[in-house]
Amino acid sequence: MAVASAPAGQALVVAVAGTPERGYWGEVLTTAAEARGLPGLVIDGCVRDVAALERHRFPVFSSGVALRGAGKEVGGRVGCAIRMGEAEVRTGDWVVGDADGVTVVAQADLGVVTERARARAAREVELFDRLRDGGSTVELLGLDPSRVTTEE
Repeated sequence: MAVASAPAGQALVVAVAGTPERGYWGEVLTTAAEARGLPGLVIDGCVRDVAALERHRFPVFSSGVALRGAGKEVGGRVGCAIRMGEAEVRTGDWVVGDADGVTVVAQADLGVVTERARARAAREVELFDRLRDGGSTVELLGLDPSRVTTEE
């Protein structure tokens, strides 16, 4: 239902009502989502057909993988606020994921978060350069060397 009604260009962020240990998403829904112009999925539940999803190169972030599929008896809602883990997600929020995990940025906070992320990335580039030039993490991160013990 969500794949058929979601606006093109918007990723699906899905809270599962039911048994999250079932495979709610697989290759069929991935193919349908691609055809509708949906760029990815974040689901608080399991997916299946992992090798096929990788072949499609369709970004999927899930809480697990399950062989057993989910029934298609119950409908859902599209465009409403949901709870994903400890975060509330509303239409227009940014849901950002990579290999380390997924985070939610409220639409109202996007400017501040983007500015802070750019500043952090710039600091890290400088830190990496200084480490390559021989700097130590103790010095560059302001760590207290007296808290490190060496066993002999």
